[in-house]
Amino acid sequence: MTTIRQLTAYLETIAPLAYQESYDNAGLIVGDPNTLITGVLVTLDATEAVIDEALARGCNLVVAHHPIVFRGLKKLNGKNYVERTVIKAIKNEVAIYASHTNLDNVAGGVNAKIAEKLGLQQVQILAPKAQTLSKLVVYTPDADLPAVLRAVYEAGAGRIGAYDHCSFRVGGTGTFRPLSGANPVVGAVDRDETVQEQRLEVLLPTHLEGAIVAAMKQAHSYEVPAYDLYALTNSNQTVGSGAVGNLPAPMTGADWLTYLKETMQLPLIRHTALPDRPIQRIAVCGGAGSFLLADALRAGADAFVTADYKYHEFFDAEGRLIICDIGHYESEVCTKELIGGLLAKKFTTFAVILSGIDTNPVQYFT
Repeated sequence: MTTIRQLTAYLETIAPLAYQESYDNAGLIVGDPNTLITGVLVTLDATEAVIDEALARGCNLVVAHHPIVFRGLKKLNGKNYVERTVIKAIKNEVAIYASHTNLDNVAGGVNAKIAEKLGLQQVQILAPKAQTLSKLVVYTPDADLPAVLRAVYEAGAGRIGAYDHCSFRVGGTGTFRPLSGANPVVGAVDRDETVQEQRLEVLLPTHLEGAIVAAMKQAHSYEVPAYDLYALTNSNQTVGSGAVGNLPAPMTGADWLTYLKETMQLPLIRHTALPDRPIQRIAVCGGAGSFLLADALRAGADAFVTADYKYHEFFDAEGRLIICDIGHYESEVCTKELIGGLLAKKFTTFAVILSGIDTNPVQYFT
């Protein structure tokens, strides 16, 4: 049997909580992580109706994209839909987990799913984040190198883009003198020692520093390994906002809007004026993405697919690309497919069900 803790730990290897935005509330919101899972219902929003659906379908865990508790709750007396949903979940022992901006901010996350549905090629993160990477430098005797490398790789170091087991090493001479109370693997107390060592360098996600350093120390034979940790300002090409890629072939503006509407099953598209030039390079951002307009322009996008654009923000395009506001729900409902697919592939001892409830609070009169 699988516990909630085991399932959420898996999801957090894909979308670490460290990558959620500061205002967010991703993670386990309701429930005991040690509970055994009977079934999982995947949804965009956790609402009262979704909790009822989970109960009817034998699911004691709801995995949502949007956190039902976004701002702090000071009372739980059922005065609004958030409190009522939480109360219903607690009463019926249904756990609620949210994977929100952390899932937005990883390669292979929400924006990659949108790009996949649109058939985009050569997809990259639109606005990579900085200050999410560190470098570990450790000095190890030649004999320890294979074990130390294996340990740090398994703990999550040495990954650069679509490559893993990345490192740099160079040989040199290490010197030390064990003092009274030391228990040296090499050398003797009060005697200078010279050892042939390797300087090993690996990149790592900053949030994994503790685990990777611990793994390195466990594999290293020295009583006190010499190492350095450096914070990097490099952009992390696997973490960031939005995505950008290319359609297989250019389209006219009208054909592009028709394709977008049909592919994403949209009731309507709010958009800026169509240019005379072909449309091929597409930027996307699930949910509210107007903050990425400058990044879309820098990336050379012909169109920017997102949601929640305000009236005056449409002017900011200034004819340089087409802003395509497709609606918040419509831009992110594919998250159910993304999360459901990941869970169904990993876990086979319980049902993973995509919610059949349309939680979109916005209705259209056409």
